[in-house]
Amino acid sequence: MQKIAIALALTTILPTLASAQTSNDIKANTPYSAYVQDSSGVIVKSAFGLCWRTNYWTPADAVLGCDGDLVPPIASPIAPPMVVAQAVPPLAPPPPPPPPKPCDFTFVLKADETFSFDYAKLSEAAKHGLDTDFRSKLAACAQVTGIVVTGYTDRLGTDSYNLKLSQKRAETVADYLMKSIGIAGPIEQHGLGKANEVEACAGVKGEKKLIKCLAPNRRVTIEVHGLGN
Repeated sequence: MQKIAIALALTTILPTLASAQTSNDIKANTPYSAYVQDSSGVIVKSAFGLCWRTNYWTPADAVLGCDGDLVPPIASPIAPPMVVAQAVPPLAPPPPPPPPKPCDFTFVLKADETFSFDYAKLSEAAKHGLDTDFRSKLAACAQVTGIVVTGYTDRLGTDSYNLKLSQKRAETVADYLMKSIGIAGPIEQHGLGKANEVEACAGVKGEKKLIKCLAPNRRVTIEVHGLGN
């Protein structure tokens, strides 16, 4: 009798509940359903959107949309694409700085502006050349790795005498570079006598004229090796 009374009560309120249905209608299971349904087989919902169950409803009768928390989730028919993390290549190390450029030059103190005939003493003109021109060239080098000073004479006189004189001229210039120019490193010194003649003065007559003509041979060369800025 109790079941009949409930059924009659539900029949009375069905038109009201049916009017509260929305477009989200849920079809009842067929041929059997434990939910209250209208004449079209749509499960009736309350004004709060809850599905009406009959008193013989069990969790086994749950349907999706009414009791979704009781229904196992449905697997998506299309699996989302797998996202594969791409390895980020390591950053390349910065290129090494370019090697410093060489700073090599040869400076020549020549003629009688450097040494008078048969002398190893620097003239004032030679000192001025070292203080200005040579110092300016040296300033372009960030680092000096070696200096070679070579002295020469003209062809007048004996070979042994000229070797000693050329060595004294090389020593004179090297000493000036260290004391006046401020070069601290070791300076290699050589005397080559009358070798590597610059001016032969063939056919020149008279001792004074010959000494003057041979002046370019009385010279000192300064070879500088270093690294630029």
